[in-house]
Amino acid sequence: MSGTIAGVVLAGGLSRRMGGGEKGLQLLAGQSMISRVIGRIAPQVEALAINANSDPAPYEHFGLPVLPDTVSGHVGPLAGVLTGLEWASTLPGVTHVVSAATDTPFLPHDLVARFSALAGPERIVIARSGGNRHPVFGLWPVALRQDLAEWLASSDTMKVLAWVHRHDFAFCDFEAGGDGSPDPFFNANTPEELAEAEAFLAGADA
Repeated sequence: MSGTIAGVVLAGGLSRRMGGGEKGLQLLAGQSMISRVIGRIAPQVEALAINANSDPAPYEHFGLPVLPDTVSGHVGPLAGVLTGLEWASTLPGVTHVVSAATDTPFLPHDLVARFSALAGPERIVIARSGGNRHPVFGLWPVALRQDLAEWLASSDTMKVLAWVHRHDFAFCDFEAGGDGSPDPFFNANTPEELAEAEAFLAGADA
């Protein structure tokens, strides 16, 4: 595809299932989950920002812009996507934004390349693995930011795929693990899932 891709790490949720606090700052084998996500996604994009609605201070040492939602009310991932699109619209040449969740430490190193192969000027691309859709991992055209803003202001549903289905979109399929490795979109939403990720890393190191 032509054009430049920026990235946004979505850390704007309330982390209820993790017991509150900043989920992305939870340590996984001695390193915060968000630092693992940044380490994987940053080399794939031209610019990267963090979407966070709490105190930005814990995120500022990553040296990235920290962007609160541009719409109020903690309405979910689409608010983070819109925030990323509005930020990207100020960057010269950026036509698309890739979003990634803060709690997915095994995300693919080729995520952006594979998304790009399916991209179009106004086509949304969503990740899928093992038949499961991962709408927080998407490629979003900056050209759709006004449409998304209007949707968030007027719709009675904030579900990501409800908005996606109004547009040209495609799914990008990834291998779902099965060889002893975790699904690339495994997310540590709970303390138990965090422990599961720790166990995988311990096994991989061994």
